[in-house]
Amino acid sequence: MDSKLEAFGRLLKIMDELREQCPWDRKQTLESLRHLTIEETYELADAILEGNMEELKGEIGDIMLHMVFYAKIASEKKAFDIEDVLNFLCDKMIRRHPHIYGDTVAEDEETVKKNWEQIKLKEGKKSVLQGVPKSLPALVKAYRIQEKVKQVGFEWEEQEDVWAKVQEEMGELHEVVQQKNKEEMEKEFGDVLFSMINYARFLNIDPELALERTNRKFIKRFQYIETHAPKDLKEMSLAEMDVLWNESKKST
Repeated sequence: MDSKLEAFGRLLKIMDELREQCPWDRKQTLESLRHLTIEETYELADAILEGNMEELKGEIGDIMLHMVFYAKIASEKKAFDIEDVLNFLCDKMIRRHPHIYGDTVAEDEETVKKNWEQIKLKEGKKSVLQGVPKSLPALVKAYRIQEKVKQVGFEWEEQEDVWAKVQEEMGELHEVVQQKNKEEMEKEFGDVLFSMINYARFLNIDPELALERTNRKFIKRFQYIETHAPKDLKEMSLAEMDVLWNESKKST
C-alpha cells in the first residue's frame, strides 16, 4: 500500500510541476482538456479490445493523468481538490453498497443493480435515466437506457417476446420503405435498432462490442482485397472482388 500511495503522490507532484513550469500545461482549461479526454477514452477502449496489456497500462495512466489534471484546475478555482474527489468517491461507494457496508442483503448481481438505482433516486435524482450522459454514442446510450429502466421493472419477461418485437419493428420498417417516406423510414429504422439492442441484452451480448468486432473483421477482409487485387479496385467487377473477399474469410 505504501508504494502505491508513493506512486500516486509522485503523480500529484509531477502535475504541480507541469502546471507551474510547462507552457502547454499552464494553458490548459477544463474545456480544452475535454476532447482530449474523450480521445484517450477511445484509445483505452481500443487497448481493451486488442487485449494488449502493456498498451492498456499506458492508456489507464493517460486517463488517470487527465483526472488529476481536472482536479488540479478545480483546486486553482478554489472549487475542490483531488482529496475532495477521492473522499467523495469513497463515500459514494460505501453508501451505494449497503450489502457490504450495511445490513442490506444482495446475493446476486441483479439485486445489486436494483439497489444501486434506488439509492441514486433517494440521493435526489428525479429519473432513473438522469445518469445517462447526453453525449454518449446512440448505440451505447440505447443499451444504457434499457439497462436503467430494467432496474425498476420496465422489462420484457421472455426472450421470445423481445424477438417478436424485433420482427414487428422490421415489418413496420418494410412497410414505410415501400411508401418511400424518408422521415418515417428513419423513425422505423431507429425502432429496429433499439429493439435489436434490447434483444442483444437478452442474449447477454454487448451490441457495441459485437458491432466493433464486425467492423474490424470487415476492415481486415477489405484490406485483403486491396492488397491482393490484380488491378485498381475501380476497374474490378463486384464478382471479381467477391472472389478475394471469400479468400479473406480463411484468415479472419
